[in-house]
Amino acid sequence: MPHAGHTLLRPAPAGAPPRPRSGATPSRRIAIISASVGAGHDGAAAELECRLMADGFTVDRHDLLDLLPARFGRAVQEGYRRMLVRAPWVYQLIYAGTERAGGGGPLARLLLRAAESRVRRALAPGTRAIVSTYPGASRVLGNLRRDGGLSVPVLTYLTDFSVHPLWVADGVDVHLAAHAVPAAQARAAGARDVRVSGPVADPRFRPGDSGQRARARARFGLPADTPLALLVAGSWGVGPVRKVAREVRDSGAAVPVVVCGRNEALARRLRADGIEHVHGWVDDMPSLMHAADVLVQNAGGLTSLEAFAAGLPVASYRCIPGHGLTNAAALDEAGAAVWIRDPADLAAVLHDLIEGPLGARQRETGLALFPRSSGQGPAAEIARVLRAGLPRPDPGRPSPPRGTRRRSLSRRLGTTALAACTVCACAVGTGVATAHGGPGLARAIGHGFDLDDLAPHHASRPQGHHS
Repeated sequence: MPHAGHTLLRPAPAGAPPRPRSGATPSRRIAIISASVGAGHDGAAAELECRLMADGFTVDRHDLLDLLPARFGRAVQEGYRRMLVRAPWVYQLIYAGTERAGGGGPLARLLLRAAESRVRRALAPGTRAIVSTYPGASRVLGNLRRDGGLSVPVLTYLTDFSVHPLWVADGVDVHLAAHAVPAAQARAAGARDVRVSGPVADPRFRPGDSGQRARARARFGLPADTPLALLVAGSWGVGPVRKVAREVRDSGAAVPVVVCGRNEALARRLRADGIEHVHGWVDDMPSLMHAADVLVQNAGGLTSLEAFAAGLPVASYRCIPGHGLTNAAALDEAGAAVWIRDPADLAAVLHDLIEGPLGARQRETGLALFPRSSGQGPAAEIARVLRAGLPRPDPGRPSPPRGTRRRSLSRRLGTTALAACTVCACAVGTGVATAHGGPGLARAIGHGFDLDDLAPHHASRPQGHHS
């Protein structure tokens, strides 16, 4: 993905008005704040940007990680990646603990508070609404909105099908959900104005015909008539991917086609395992989905929504901890993607998704998620909120005294240094525990992870497709 503030350029939808030049219409300026943690949050932000610009708005994109003090954003990104790749059980403990507590701890709150002034300075004059596609950004914006630091509406677009309490921040005016299931979870977590607006996906993701299927298979060197299962594991290639690929192959239900993202080490290991169709970073995922018969995923991210838009049935299997498990449960509850909990059921479910009534039902359910007209969807709802305007929300509790928000520079730097040390210690500690067979290994195995998949690999800001 581009760096913060850059525009992701792709052709506007057919018939769309010309995109305005930056700064052309300040009264129609919208800011979108995401975070390059994985790539799904950035992917949703990029698609919202394209649709809003096609509707005549000026859009500024920002990465929250670039707005954290003392260059701490890269440490957050790397710490998160290390947890998922090296010791996923640690991420599960943190995810479950913050879910029970209803949000992050005091250290995270202090760090996000330290980013508030930077976020305000990043907003261009004339900004009329702000959209978050990342929980941390929602927390920062919600605090500013609640305490009077922002006078324009703040919206959160929920990129996940399940809603962790961190997604719901006091002060956010509107939460946009893809389906009634995440909308209900957001309300249960305390969100006031929740609107079901449907998901957002690049319009290139749409059902293909037999000709597109044949051309896509030829292009990617895939067998012409064999059932194919497309396996995805996010931009970092995390989870027990090798185990899943071998199980799909041995089931006889489909030939696995694996997308490893940026995890080049995983791709080499899969080829050594005899998995014939292995891809790294794929720029043309719409064509690859046209070639496939079913998608097998482990995180429930943006790739799942893109598969729904392409008319491709989806199965959740051997999901990563935390949001992977909760997304699988929510997708299953919505009837959009079946969650295969027992490996013994893998072959039968894949057969049903590829050739049976289960696949037909899921294709219908997935396609029905998407709005039928240009006047519907998340971007259209954002535009309606901007035009209507919203009053500043009732804080519900007294705002902290102004003096407490104006920390001295030394205290702010001290807080940031403490947070950085804590995250770095966590990242290094999990790596040591994995390398030396610490007590977490048993738990990692218990979550269905293949230790061979937990090898380090190069991490860079995503530049193409994501999950």
